[in-house]
Amino acid sequence: MEVLHYPGNCLAGRPCAATIGAFDGVHIGHRLVIDRVRHAAAEQGLAAAAVTFDRHPASVVRPKSAPKLLTDIDQKLELLAGTGLDYALVVRFDEEVAEEPAGKFVEDVLVGCLDVKAVVVGHDFHFGRHRTGNVALLTDMGRDLGFDVTGLRLFTGGLGGEPISSTRIRALLAEGAVGEAASLLGRPHQVRGVVAGGDKRGRLLGFPTANVSLAAEIALPADGVYAGWYMRPDGVRRPAAISLGRRPTYYRDAGLSLLEAYLLDFDGDLYGEPAKVEFVAHLRPQARFESSQALVDQMARDVTTTRQVLGRQGQ
Repeated sequence: MEVLHYPGNCLAGRPCAATIGAFDGVHIGHRLVIDRVRHAAAEQGLAAAAVTFDRHPASVVRPKSAPKLLTDIDQKLELLAGTGLDYALVVRFDEEVAEEPAGKFVEDVLVGCLDVKAVVVGHDFHFGRHRTGNVALLTDMGRDLGFDVTGLRLFTGGLGGEPISSTRIRALLAEGAVGEAASLLGRPHQVRGVVAGGDKRGRLLGFPTANVSLAAEIALPADGVYAGWYMRPDGVRRPAAISLGRRPTYYRDAGLSLLEAYLLDFDGDLYGEPAKVEFVAHLRPQARFESSQALVDQMARDVTTTRQVLGRQGQ
């Protein structure tokens, strides 16, 4: 997949079928839309493309209520590349772009960069200043500019058969329901960061952990203990018992949640290296213990449960 940028190097090498969206998480609903784009491209002899943004548009138009992100831009592009698209066009979304009329976006980005002949979006898709752009506007402009438009109903899935959306997945994570979130993402929720120094208490307790420093805008599951996977820069995935919380046994007000991953059957130095952590199953809520020994005993049980959960899931 070739990554294009607007403004900048945004010209695709041939006419495209395209879809547009934030694609936060690149969940299975997004993938179904992209499948439709690829099908349209194959039928018409076009390239398949997705138009997305370098940040979530809400972070510009309503920053105080902008959602946490399921994927940063690098992970989003990696996931989009795995869908079989020919192009991803990344639009720099700033206040100037947010104020552009919807028609200008169509002319400059869809037609000017991608020479679109087919556009596939959700039926409730909105874009442009004050969200005035919609499927009807795209359809009208398409008649004049030479492209067809398909508006799709939202795909449903998971418990209750509700529409699949990034908002729904964030809500599931906030409940600690990482398994159901994974069923909608098509993979375990993954966060990325760098291993930072900690207070080394885990080593003293016999369970040395990697303290993973994360960007503030990334969506995290609810505080608790999870079974999951830790991926090192060499690509090797290791089973891990993951604690996400404020360490109430030792601190009454520890501020933001800390992610600590205990890698099973591993002894080595992880400080300063990039880490990818995947949440597979929620084991228990965060708890305060009356003594360090009580905490150690529970950690041993958590490790045993992690082995069982991940052993059933396989590597």
